[in-house]
Amino acid sequence: MGRARPSMQELIQRRRRAGFVGRRGELDAFRANFGLPPDDERHRFVFHVHGHAGVGKSWLLRQLEQTARQEHGALTACVDESADGVVEAMAAISAAFARQGHPFTALDRKLALYRQRRHEAAAIPVDGEPVAPSTGSLAAARAGLAGLGLVPGVGALAGAVDPVPLAQGTDRVRAALSSRFRDPKDVQLVLDPVQALTPLLVRELSEAAAAAPWAVLCFDTYERTGPSLDPWLRALLTSERYGTLPANTVLVLAGQTRLDPGCWAELSDVVAELPLEPFTEAEARQLLAAKGVTDEPVVRDVLRLSGRLPVLVSTLAENADGPDGVDDPSATAVERFLKWERDPVRRTAALAGALPRRLNEDVFRAAVHEESARAGSTDPADPAELFGWLRALPFVTERAGLARYHDVVRAPMLRLRRTTSPQRWSAAHTRLAESFARGREADTGEREPAAAPWQRERWRALRLEECYHLLCARPAVALPGVLRDGIDACDAGTVVARQWARTLLEAGEDTDDDAVRAWGKSALAALADERRRGVEVMGLLLDRAELDVAGRVGALVVRGWHRRSVEEYDEALADFRRALELDPGCVRAHFGSAVVHRAAGNVDDALAALDRADALEPGSTWIPRERGETYRRARRYEEALEWLDRVVEADPADPVALGSRGQTKAALGRAREALADLDRAVGLRGDYVWALVRRAHLRGVVGDVTGALADLDRAEELEPEVAGTAGERGDVYRLAGRHEEAVTQYDRALALDPGYAWALGSRAMALEALDRRAEALADLERAVALDPGYAWAVAQRERLLSNGPSGTGG
Repeated sequence: MGRARPSMQELIQRRRRAGFVGRRGELDAFRANFGLPPDDERHRFVFHVHGHAGVGKSWLLRQLEQTARQEHGALTACVDESADGVVEAMAAISAAFARQGHPFTALDRKLALYRQRRHEAAAIPVDGEPVAPSTGSLAAARAGLAGLGLVPGVGALAGAVDPVPLAQGTDRVRAALSSRFRDPKDVQLVLDPVQALTPLLVRELSEAAAAAPWAVLCFDTYERTGPSLDPWLRALLTSERYGTLPANTVLVLAGQTRLDPGCWAELSDVVAELPLEPFTEAEARQLLAAKGVTDEPVVRDVLRLSGRLPVLVSTLAENADGPDGVDDPSATAVERFLKWERDPVRRTAALAGALPRRLNEDVFRAAVHEESARAGSTDPADPAELFGWLRALPFVTERAGLARYHDVVRAPMLRLRRTTSPQRWSAAHTRLAESFARGREADTGEREPAAAPWQRERWRALRLEECYHLLCARPAVALPGVLRDGIDACDAGTVVARQWARTLLEAGEDTDDDAVRAWGKSALAALADERRRGVEVMGLLLDRAELDVAGRVGALVVRGWHRRSVEEYDEALADFRRALELDPGCVRAHFGSAVVHRAAGNVDDALAALDRADALEPGSTWIPRERGETYRRARRYEEALEWLDRVVEADPADPVALGSRGQTKAALGRAREALADLDRAVGLRGDYVWALVRRAHLRGVVGDVTGALADLDRAEELEPEVAGTAGERGDVYRLAGRHEEAVTQYDRALALDPGYAWALGSRAMALEALDRRAEALADLERAVALDPGYAWAVAQRERLLSNGPSGTGG
């Protein structure tokens, strides 16, 4: 049954909603798109609203979202710059759909697991410092995982048996996480949450969209979020890497700049551009009339002073009934915004509220401290009441619970404060910096390593605002310390590093300091290549920041780890050597050398580096574990077992060490003992998915099909839709001679991950057993095409071509 035709009253209300006028053409184009089925060539899947600051992009975006929801029954979500990265954007979309009665349960569960694992990872001690996992080394992580499961006869998670592939093409995070999280899916989740989470978003978005006419995803302030979201959105629209988006999905992007042609040029036929210009004179007059401003001299002055920018027309219109009108040609922009407010406390509070980048009531109290007294009020207003008044001003918007001034209004207010009294400007920013510092110090754990707080969102947000106000107060004095912070920020990941760099840029712009502004621009440009993480930024700091010895050591070590993530092993070792020349006692540099040597296959050099770390930090629990891992990855299982025995003896309740020892025993052919270790690991940690899947494999090998399937059921209950688990289930069925069921599970694994070469090889064996040799050969051809180094698949392909007997499985 079609939707009821709206009444005249409803149509009139739509047109008058929110009191804003104009943009009828843009709204009509958006409405018309819903009248075209998705398979109509005229239908557009993306709308791009763009124009200068103050032109009304955010307002129009809200109107488009409201139109989609109220007029066309769409489920909608809006993401703004508070979601600084793809993971945050997915969380915002999930929350918005949940509020409309369509929770993304699987995604929320996986997001919670990601946050838990990332929090645990941040606490993993590595030479006295925690691991700082990065979401930036995505390409490198994928390169490493491409080799998982390629050991003949081991099973679907062969990479979990021998984590050597996990150490290829990533960084120290991979090595440390592999020690803590034996389940490679946990490691992958922390290192590459986008790959792990996006398929769940797509699946649950599709389910929600099936229950509604349309799904509309809005992205505001895209000039800020676009660099991190562009590749992800393009992949969603053009590939099946994460699954297929429902056809009734529409994206709306709003930002100041045009879309990056390198990403979007080939999609021009599905993108509708909505460029916004300042209001025409007729539109501006229409808005003024709607707000009761009809006196011609006042109208002319509003038109002149506002430049017909919608936000300024609206602001001036709200107050144009003042006794003096707006005919003050010499008035500053700030006076135009506030000249009708006669209360000096409110005027002063509005100016003070412009200083912070974002406001809640606590920040506002700090911003207006002593300012109202200077204004000479004998009856100062309650700060809560003042903040309520401030939030109602037309140029103040609220996002994620924080108020912020429109840039067009805030910029002249900042200039006025800065140029009128530089001393008061500096003092006000200093007070704000001290306020944020007190909050940050209260959030710092006792004896916490320096880099650890950068992993925590609250601490990080407070520190970045503290840095912003320190830079605004005394740029030259604060800059060296803020640059030193960049080392820890980059160590915490690309998203955090960009927040740090953006803080530099915004402080440079707002305080008009060329040096700070230039650093912000250079740092953001250096972070453009996601795969290289902080390599170039560390280079900038080492070359230009005049770091002290400790700072140089820190930058060299971080760059060494990041160079390791892109397999620049010689350069990484050179960085670690330089760091050790400056500080021979830097355990983290020794550990980095060990990991790089291990990744390059130089086992003796890796062990020697661990010896040096052990001499500096005797009795550390992580060094024996890393030594055991090094031997195991070198397939020196007896020596690995000796060290892992020591770790388990020191801590019998360590499920990770037990799991690792179990795998070592399995490699030695001691399946029953391996099962005993894995039983203990699962008993200590019931949600240990890696151990469950590995135990399932071993149970399948010894013929306990029922136990193996029970373990896999539990693993999939904890982490659904994982290709490796489905592949392992296929292997259990295949080893039991249940080949049809095996093929079904391999099919499922490949649907979840079409590039899963191991599943192709194993499915080929099941197909051959069913006398479907042509299909088996095709699978082996695909497996080899995906990974030309997959020796087992190459051998099986040659055997099939020569009609030899079957192998044992990939």
